[in-house]
Amino acid sequence: MRVINFVAGFLVGAAVAAIAVLLTAPQSGSKLQSDVRNRFDGLIEEGRKAAAARRAELEDRLTSLKAGGPTA
Repeated sequence: MRVINFVAGFLVGAAVAAIAVLLTAPQSGSKLQSDVRNRFDGLIEEGRKAAAARRAELEDRLTSLKAGGPTA
Protein backbone atom coordinates (compact mmCIF):
# COMPACT_ATOMS: atom_id res chain seq x y z
CA MET A 1 0.00 0.00 0.00
CA ARG A 2 2.85 2.40 0.81
CA VAL A 3 4.42 1.80 -2.61
CA ILE A 4 1.15 2.59 -4.39
CA ASN A 5 0.77 5.83 -2.41
CA PHE A 6 4.36 6.77 -3.20
CA VAL A 7 3.94 6.10 -6.95
CA ALA A 8 0.63 7.99 -7.03
CA GLY A 9 2.17 10.96 -5.23
CA PHE A 10 5.16 10.90 -7.56
CA LEU A 11 2.97 10.89 -10.67
CA VAL A 12 0.74 13.70 -9.38
CA GLY A 13 3.82 15.75 -8.48
CA ALA A 14 5.37 15.14 -11.90
CA ALA A 15 2.13 16.19 -13.62
CA VAL A 16 1.86 19.38 -11.55
CA ALA A 17 5.52 20.22 -12.25
CA ALA A 18 5.09 19.64 -16.00
CA ILE A 19 2.03 21.89 -16.10
CA ALA A 20 3.84 24.60 -14.14
CA VAL A 21 6.80 24.48 -16.52
CA LEU A 22 4.57 24.71 -19.58
CA LEU A 23 2.63 27.65 -18.16
CA THR A 24 5.71 29.61 -17.08
CA ALA A 25 8.00 28.93 -20.06
CA PRO A 26 9.37 32.24 -21.38
CA GLN A 27 9.17 31.17 -25.03
CA SER A 28 8.00 28.39 -27.31
CA GLY A 29 9.86 25.10 -27.55
CA SER A 30 11.12 25.67 -31.09
CA LYS A 31 12.36 29.17 -30.23
CA LEU A 32 14.09 27.85 -27.12
CA GLN A 33 15.71 25.03 -29.11
CA SER A 34 16.93 27.53 -31.69
CA ASP A 35 18.39 29.81 -29.02
CA VAL A 36 20.14 26.92 -27.27
CA ARG A 37 21.53 25.63 -30.57
CA ASN A 38 22.84 29.08 -31.52
CA ARG A 39 24.47 29.55 -28.11
CA PHE A 40 26.05 26.09 -28.32
CA ASP A 41 27.37 26.78 -31.83
CA GLY A 42 28.84 30.07 -30.59
CA LEU A 43 30.61 28.31 -27.73
CA ILE A 44 32.02 25.69 -30.08
CA GLU A 45 33.31 28.41 -32.41
CA GLU A 46 34.94 30.26 -29.49
CA GLY A 47 36.62 27.03 -28.44
CA ARG A 48 37.96 26.46 -31.94
CA LYS A 49 39.34 30.00 -32.11
CA ALA A 50 41.00 29.63 -28.70
CA ALA A 51 42.51 26.29 -29.73
CA ALA A 52 43.84 27.78 -32.98
CA ALA A 53 45.37 30.73 -31.13
CA ARG A 54 47.00 28.44 -28.57
CA ARG A 55 48.32 26.18 -31.31
CA ALA A 56 49.87 29.15 -33.13
CA GLU A 57 51.44 30.33 -29.87
CA LEU A 58 52.93 26.90 -29.19
CA GLU A 59 54.20 26.53 -32.76
CA ASP A 60 55.94 29.92 -32.48
CA ARG A 61 57.50 28.87 -29.20
CA LEU A 62 58.67 25.57 -30.69
CA THR A 63 60.19 27.37 -33.66
CA SER A 64 61.95 29.74 -31.26
CA LEU A 65 63.33 26.84 -29.23
CA LYS A 66 64.54 25.00 -32.34
CA ALA A 67 66.35 28.15 -33.48
CA GLY A 68 68.02 28.46 -30.10
CA GLY A 69 66.25 31.70 -29.24
CA PRO A 70 65.20 32.92 -25.82
CA THR A 71 62.45 31.14 -23.95
CA ALA A 72 59.52 33.04 -22.55
